[in-house]
Amino acid sequence: MQTNANDSTSAESFWENHYRTRPAGEARANPLLAETAAGLRPGAALDLGCGAGGDTIWLARHGWQVTAVDISRTAVERVLAQAHRLGLRERVTAEQHDLADGFPAGEFDLISAQYLHTLFALDRTLVLRAAAVALRPGGVLLIVDHGSTAPWSWNQDPDATFPTPDVVAAGLDLDATRWAVVRADMPSRLAHGPGGRSATVTDNVLVVQRREGRN
Repeated sequence: MQTNANDSTSAESFWENHYRTRPAGEARANPLLAETAAGLRPGAALDLGCGAGGDTIWLARHGWQVTAVDISRTAVERVLAQAHRLGLRERVTAEQHDLADGFPAGEFDLISAQYLHTLFALDRTLVLRAAAVALRPGGVLLIVDHGSTAPWSWNQDPDATFPTPDVVAAGLDLDATRWAVVRADMPSRLAHGPGGRSATVTDNVLVVQRREGRN
């Protein structure tokens, strides 16, 4: 789900303003990230678009070495400050990174792409394919997308479409001898938004695993 932003506003300045104008505080982990990672042996994780840092901090608390990236410098600085405050600084590396310019370096046992939607031009398929390539053998790529519009979502377009997990997987066009789709479903959950609001939403979930022993 992607719309065109004002040409006079860059992606970096938009997201920097988004986080700078919101109070800092400890964010909750996305439930599907916690559910998926709980069944994995902790290793090296990459949090794409770390935002307020809820997933990064959850992973660090559960023994993962986490690289957190975001286009907003404020988001990155707040994640590092929070990790330091919680005694997790040695488990967290954070860097400002625009995924439109390339993919972070390294190999990972878990890569999380939670609601990687943007108002700005981004070749999301290219990013997610790069994430699959950056997995170590046995590593997992978790992609969670919006499957419905919450009342507080920034995109309230009634004509908005939500690609299913199968459509996303087909778009990635990964070699089935090297990567396996281990989950592709659309669960519903009760979500909580600003101002105490709540609503039932649908998540589109795709989990891809790099096969063992494949180059």
